[in-house]
Amino acid sequence: MTQDFRSICAVEGVTAGGMKEGKFGLALIQASGTGAAVFTKNKVRAPVVNLMAERTKRGKLAGVIVNSGCANAYTGKQGFSDAEKMAAIGAEVLGISELECGVASTGVIGRYLDLDLIRRQAGQVAGQLAHSPEAETAAAKAIMTTDTKEKHAIVRREGFTVAGICKGSGMIAPNMGTMLSFVYTDAEIPAKQLQDALKSAVKRSLNRVVVDGDESTNDSLFCTATGEAGHVPATEFSRALETVCISLAKQIAADGEGATKMLEVKVFGCKRERDAEKIAKTVITSPLVKSAVYGEDPNWGRVVCAAGYSGVEFTVEELSLSIGEGESETQLVKNGVIVADLVRAKAAMAGDHVVFTLMLESGNKQATAWGCDLTEKYVEINGKYTT
Repeated sequence: MTQDFRSICAVEGVTAGGMKEGKFGLALIQASGTGAAVFTKNKVRAPVVNLMAERTKRGKLAGVIVNSGCANAYTGKQGFSDAEKMAAIGAEVLGISELECGVASTGVIGRYLDLDLIRRQAGQVAGQLAHSPEAETAAAKAIMTTDTKEKHAIVRREGFTVAGICKGSGMIAPNMGTMLSFVYTDAEIPAKQLQDALKSAVKRSLNRVVVDGDESTNDSLFCTATGEAGHVPATEFSRALETVCISLAKQIAADGEGATKMLEVKVFGCKRERDAEKIAKTVITSPLVKSAVYGEDPNWGRVVCAAGYSGVEFTVEELSLSIGEGESETQLVKNGVIVADLVRAKAAMAGDHVVFTLMLESGNKQATAWGCDLTEKYVEINGKYTT
C-alpha cells in the first residue's frame, strides 16, 4: 500500500519527527549523504549560522536538529557555544558525528537557548523517528513560529525524488532563501554540483519572496542527497530542485503574517535577469502596493511608481502593465498609454491570488517574485510578538 507522503519522507533514507510545547518546538531529521547549504547575508547573523556555514563546507550531512521559539541570535560567545552544544545533542540522539549534524534555530532574537529543554525534547523525538507521512508532518509543525500552516513540497521524476519542508511567515526578505528550509533527494549528486544547483534554485525561488522587507538573522537552507536512487541527469535534477524551492517560496508568500492574498509580480522584457528580479522585488515590497492589494483597490499607479524607483533603467513610454491571469487578465497600460478598465481591474483583485505583469521592451530576460498583502493583522502579530 502506497503511503500518502507530502514531502521529505517520500525520499528513501529519510526519517523524521518533531514535537511542540507552546512556542517551543524541536524537530529531528535523519538522512546521510552529500550536503549543501545556503544562509542569510545579514551582518547580524545568528551564531548557529556562523557555525554551520563553516561545517557544511565539508559537503556531508547525516542529520539535522532544529528548534523553534528561540533564535539564539545576537547572543555572542555563549550563543556560539550553545549552538555547538545543540549540535552535540543532535549528534548524540541521532548517533552521528557532530560535524555532520546540521543545526538551525528560529524564534525571538536576543535570547539564549534553553539547552535542558532542547536535550529533553531531542531525546523524546529521537525515540519517535519514522519514515512516514505522520513523521514529516510532525517535523514541519515543530519548526513553525507564526506560520498558520505547514509547508511541504515534492517533485517526483523518473528514477528520483526531491522534496522539502520549510517555515516562514514574517521577517521575510531573504538574501539567500527563507527562514528555515530542509530539502532532500535520493539522487546521487557530488557536493559541488549540489551546492551549485542549490544556489541557482534559491536565486530563482526563495530569494524572490518578500513578506515585509525584513531579512532574518537565521535564514538557513540545508539540502541532503542520500544517493539511494543513483546517478541522475544534472539538468533534470536542477529543474526538480528549483520546482520544489519555488513551491516552498509561494507557500511562504501565501502564509505571510496577517495575509489574506498572495501577490505575484511577473516582469518580462529586461536586458538582464537581475534587472527583472529587482523590479519584481521592488514592487512586491512596496507597502503602498501591498495595501492596495489588501483593499482590492485597483490603484495600479503604485506598481508603475515602484518599478520606476527600482533603480533599473528602462523606457517609461514602452512599459505595459496588466492585472490577473487567463480570462481575467486586464490590460492597464499598453506601451505607455493608459487603457485601464478599473471595474475589471478591481474584479481581478478578488480572491486570494493577485497577479501583476509588467512588460518592458529592453530585452528578453524575465523574473517572478512573490509576496502578500499588508493587513492590520500583521501589525497586531508583530506588535505583540514577544509577549
